[in-house]
Amino acid sequence: MPLFRNKWTPLFLSNFLGIFNDNFLKNCIIFIAVVWARPGWLTQSQLISIVSASLVIPYLFLSPLAGRLAVIYSKKKVFRICKLLEIPVLALACVAFYFQMVMVVVASVLIMGILSCLYSPSKYSLIRDIGGEEGVSFGSGIFEMMAFLGVLVGTVIASVVSDHYKNWLVFGLLIGLAVLGYIVTSTIRAKELPEENEDASHLNPVSFAVDSYRFAKQHKHVNSAILGAASFWLLGSMLQMNLLIHTRHIYHASNTTTGIIMACAAIGIALGCWMAGKISGKKVKKGLILPGILGMGLFLIVLTFFHLPFFLYVLFVFCVAFMGGIFQIPCLSIIQNSDLGRKLGDIIGYLNMLTFTLISLGAVLFSATTYFTSENSYAVFGVILVICLSLSIYFLKKSPDFLNETKALFRKSNG
Repeated sequence: MPLFRNKWTPLFLSNFLGIFNDNFLKNCIIFIAVVWARPGWLTQSQLISIVSASLVIPYLFLSPLAGRLAVIYSKKKVFRICKLLEIPVLALACVAFYFQMVMVVVASVLIMGILSCLYSPSKYSLIRDIGGEEGVSFGSGIFEMMAFLGVLVGTVIASVVSDHYKNWLVFGLLIGLAVLGYIVTSTIRAKELPEENEDASHLNPVSFAVDSYRFAKQHKHVNSAILGAASFWLLGSMLQMNLLIHTRHIYHASNTTTGIIMACAAIGIALGCWMAGKISGKKVKKGLILPGILGMGLFLIVLTFFHLPFFLYVLFVFCVAFMGGIFQIPCLSIIQNSDLGRKLGDIIGYLNMLTFTLISLGAVLFSATTYFTSENSYAVFGVILVICLSLSIYFLKKSPDFLNETKALFRKSNG
């Protein structure tokens, strides 16, 4: 008798647990390890930057390998082995916390980032294997919702634990949830296509990106969807960084209040993802892409040009995030629903590499904008708005399909 009656539950739960553990570990270091003894060259700010980068850098270099693993091996097996390896890595992190070894705990975050990168294409590709063509929109919506809930819950619990720090509490959460994650992952059931053992995709990141772009170009709208899904993370990362500055400088809010607003943004994205999946049902609704990105732009116009009362500020941040979730899901669903076969693993790897490249670009844009405007958070909102409008123009010009499906969607809703 299966442990879970719903076929989706193991995949959704394993995604939540994995992302929770990554963010819980990262934020425990940020909140707790910054006061430990450190090498003279390592400041608190540098430690925070290094820890955050450790979860990102593997995606820039190892995504081609991760994509190949999802093509030539069973995706369930790749996912399961990586989740098993997380247990000793987190045990190492616990030892580092106990003895307050800064560089060892940073190394454990880097290894967690590597493992997450290596199983990411396999994990995402299982959405189609479990749900088939009719389940990709629903599966992508709930899958992304669980991801953002994992980020939210992991961050919030880390902040609470840091205020009431006990070794046994941190160790129990890290190891206990890692073991649970492995058990849940082992129960995933999916009908995978045969492995392609003769896969010849490049492991060189540049060659891999070029080949993946050319392959995706042979499938309608796939490159556009990849750009949209990756740009969503560019927008989200810049919005997250700017909320820290804007909330503190303009509204003089405490760290706790700022954290609550960040949580509102995460909840907004999660609900937007869920709503997009609900609206789409058993079909891919490309018509949601334009309302999503234009909706983000509309609310950003208000945030950019008006000083809002605090309550309205929080509401508009939530709305921007919600429309972002609406925009993201059809982009992911287009990729999942295209007839890519086992090459879907390579394309997810390509998406991951582009995503984290754009996140890095977002950090550069944020730093440059705040530097040249003396940390003017309204200017950063303006840059995010320009990116939204540029994406809107791109999707309007790229193909009439997006606009026509948007019109059909509104006609159906009004009918």
